Amino acid sequence: MKLYLGWFYPELMSTYGDRGNIIALSYWAKILGINLQVIVISLKDPKEIILKMDILFMGGAQDKQQEIVNNDLKNHKGDYLKKAIEAGVSGLFVCGAYQFLGQYYKTADGIKIPGLSIFNLYTENPGNRFPRLIGDIGVKTKIAFDKIIVGFENHGGRTYLSDKSLAFGEVVFGFGNNGRDKTEGIFYKNTIGTYLHGPILPKNPFLARFLLNKAIQKKYKKEIRMKKFDENWEKKAREKVIKENLK
Repeated sequence: MKLYLGWFYPELMSTYGDRGNIIALSYWAKILGINLQVIVISLKDPKEIILKMDILFMGGAQDKQQEIVNNDLKNHKGDYLKKAIEAGVSGLFVCGAYQFLGQYYKTADGIKIPGLSIFNLYTENPGNRFPRLIGDIGVKTKIAFDKIIVGFENHGGRTYLSDKSLAFGEVVFGFGNNGRDKTEGIFYKNTIGTYLHGPILPKNPFLARFLLNKAIQKKYKKEIRMKKFDENWEKKAREKVIKENLK
């Protein structure tokens, strides 16, 4: 079985170790007997390539890089990205990439930047009057069979979902979307939007397998044969974060 993973703008959107998610997906694909081909999708690449992908990934970045990427999405690739997500292609979009897919992002200066409106949410940065939302985060999500997944968040924007039932998970510790309503991220179709860096997949390998399995289901109409995996080190890392934050 062969899958194509589209990695959006790695030269611009790879803050906080997000490329570790690509490493984790490649590792688990090999373990599961999947031939995973990682395809870099940059500014110069044609938008049509997006519809050939089985998994989509984009990480976070600083404001300048996000502005460059947002322009490319709005003017060139956004419609094709929306088609892929609406068609059920597996995806993981972290932090700034997650915000792009909403209705808009309002900067600390009050400037409203239109998003792709794939996710029914919006993000607003309240400015320096309020602190950034930074630190370890634990989230309970049905996708991970009610396990607490862990990561690290660092964002000034506050995201608000129009339908809270679409949240990726419920915050156990940390801030999540906005530090108020206990929601974190969004799960729409087969796409995850989240503020969890860390990166998220190495610490939570069952999520990597979830994305791969969804891609196999869509492309080949079959399930990956799951078995017991050696996740001792990943489990210890996850449990240490949970223990330190639930004292």
